[in-house]
Amino acid sequence: MTATTYKEAHPYGDSALALPVADLDAASTWYAHAFGLTEVDREASPTPRVIMERDDVRLGFALNGADPSQEGAAILVSDIHAARDELEGRGIQTANWRVDERDGRRYQVFFVVAPDGLCYSFHQPLD
Repeated sequence: MTATTYKEAHPYGDSALALPVADLDAASTWYAHAFGLTEVDREASPTPRVIMERDDVRLGFALNGADPSQEGAAILVSDIHAARDELEGRGIQTANWRVDERDGRRYQVFFVVAPDGLCYSFHQPLD
């Protein structure tokens, strides 16, 4: 399995560092296994949250009361095929393998919906 690099993460909502979850420990465990993220910070107040990182890209999960089914992030990767293989190799279901067009550029994309309800689109530009 070829490793892919996480290059950027852009939230669908306000912040990729405050994605809503119901349980910080469960989120930290799942994202470490599924996405290969490492916990780098944890705060108890004012809003409990955990910050996780891979390849200098950070995602944060917070007990902020927001609806996770309305949130998530777009993750730019260096190798979309390796990203999908890595996730599926870890038992993570991927969906909707397709080509999208935005701002005149084409992207290969797929999606992952985490157990907490957050949705992620993984993408890579096509040349």
